[in-house]
Amino acid sequence: MSYVKMLRMIMAPTVVFGANGLTQASGQVSIPPDPIYVQECGSCHVPYPARRLSAASWRAVLNGLDRHFGSDASLDPATLKPIAAYLEAQARRRATLGEDGQPLLRITETRWFRHEHEEIPERTWKLPTVQSPAHCEACHTAAERGNYSEHALHLPRE
Repeated sequence: MSYVKMLRMIMAPTVVFGANGLTQASGQVSIPPDPIYVQECGSCHVPYPARRLSAASWRAVLNGLDRHFGSDASLDPATLKPIAAYLEAQARRRATLGEDGQPLLRITETRWFRHEHEEIPERTWKLPTVQSPAHCEACHTAAERGNYSEHALHLPRE
């Protein structure tokens, strides 16, 4: 049985990984972040929640690591394999496609992200402490732990 199939079989519909391990929450299924994913991807940016992009989008991101948003983030196959399995297992079930029908590569381009952040003034994204919508930890103070709760939210001021 593949790693991905095994993960899907053991996940219950209301279990999420919290600061103290597996805890109950409403509606979102998750497992502890893969430590290799956190180490490799988190060394340059917050290890973004896998559930924010579809498996097709994550595959497209991983297939372009040699040109990853202006950087060469290439990984050897042994390192890439568990990261790919984790992202696929935890990916959003509904497609995340652009207007051209291609998988989105950026969480910030998803309809969900735009809706959740529509009230943020454009000038906030340009603050030196923020710089871009992809810099989650500028506002989400616990983002590095996977907590994007509004309770851990602090909007920077000019």
